[in-house]
Amino acid sequence: MKRWFVLGLVLFSFSLSAQQRDKRVREFITPTRIVWMQGDSLLRHPEYLLIPRNGQADLSNRNMCVLQSTKTEFPAFLLDYGKELQGGIQIVTGAFPSPHPVRVRIRLGESVGEAMADMDGQNGAGNDHAMRDFVIQLPRMGVLEVGNSGFRFVRIDLLDEATELQIKEVRAISSYLDIPYAGSFRCNDELLNQIWRTGAYTVHLNMQEYLWDGIKRDRLVWIGDLHPEVMTVNTVFGHHEVVPNSLDLIRDMTPLPGWMNGISSYSIWWLLIQRDWYYYHGDEAYLKEQQAYLNGLLELLLSRLDEYGQEQLDGWRFLDWPSSESPEAINTGLQSLVVMALKAGEELAAVLGEHTLAQRCNQGWNQALGGAEKVKNSFLNTGKDSFAPGCEQAAALMALAGIMLPQDADRCYLSEQGAKGFSTFYGYYMLQAMAAAGNYQGALDVTAYLLGSHDTTGSYYVLGRL
Repeated sequence: MKRWFVLGLVLFSFSLSAQQRDKRVREFITPTRIVWMQGDSLLRHPEYLLIPRNGQADLSNRNMCVLQSTKTEFPAFLLDYGKELQGGIQIVTGAFPSPHPVRVRIRLGESVGEAMADMDGQNGAGNDHAMRDFVIQLPRMGVLEVGNSGFRFVRIDLLDEATELQIKEVRAISSYLDIPYAGSFRCNDELLNQIWRTGAYTVHLNMQEYLWDGIKRDRLVWIGDLHPEVMTVNTVFGHHEVVPNSLDLIRDMTPLPGWMNGISSYSIWWLLIQRDWYYYHGDEAYLKEQQAYLNGLLELLLSRLDEYGQEQLDGWRFLDWPSSESPEAINTGLQSLVVMALKAGEELAAVLGEHTLAQRCNQGWNQALGGAEKVKNSFLNTGKDSFAPGCEQAAALMALAGIMLPQDADRCYLSEQGAKGFSTFYGYYMLQAMAAAGNYQGALDVTAYLLGSHDTTGSYYVLGRL
């Protein structure tokens, strides 16, 4: 009997350890205002939706927002929750007359325009990655939680004809990691303070089970785009497991000689993130866990240099979207990234005691620098008569890799057209290069423009060095 009891405890303990527990918190948020209503005569007491309640259906049926449709008219309303959040909504219903569930259409949006728009491929996001526009059934005297997206605004339309719907609450469910902001920034320029806060909050929202590319459209671990986010985590939140968890996820799903996300440059960004993560936190034990893969990746990169030191990377040859139609920019950018990768590889190999590999990386770095001169000259000759798309990205990488003077990159490319061509990925490196050239005001002007013309999902790249 005792033996079976002990065995039962072991199995119970194993079942608990096998479970995955969500470390995020859920916060219920009451809407701050009703932005818009359709069918005023069909809506009674919408103001009750703005009262903080308890999320519990009950029999009292008091203080309900009542929607009443006809055969031709259908009420709707748009709620504002006051801030961007990641999560869903909770709808609490009353004792409406129908014994059957009632159909409603839910639309989520980061802006009023998006929440009001149909999905026609032109207005707002679609339903890839996260459902933004969908139809559900609401129970009588019940609670239903739906949605898992990034939004601030919610539109609800009653769809059934000649139907009454009673709603007690529509609360947003914000899901996030409850972690302190260890880093801070404040200066006498309130716009710059706002930029910092927006970027920090944006990355905080993306820190979910893994570090996502975006809380709505791209809930994936894109390892290249992860680099500016990781620099923000380093600056604002410090060491957090969401970063190594994400790095390990993409490593384990990409056996060599494959490229992460199918993109050769993204494997390079994984290497650069490992270098920066180690320099910020000094976690040598974690770095040693990467040793076998890191060694293999460096061998792969070295094998992709030709006799002239020029990269011959295969896979999807991609930097970012604005540069994707310019072969000259891509070639120059990839050469610059190989230079940066071999330098980082030399440093990490030395830390790990891989001295022979470190020496080979140093030799490869020098070869790649030599090969970069021919690539740079071809790039400069191509750009003489026309301002090719993506040349700003290539120029920024050349400046950061030591192939071009930052002052030349800034004067000839980065400051030439203001914010045109900046992306939410490579914008970080373009701003870095402008700062390296001493053009701080130009970098601030571009950042202020981008913040004023984009929603919060694109602002994290400004934070890495603030």
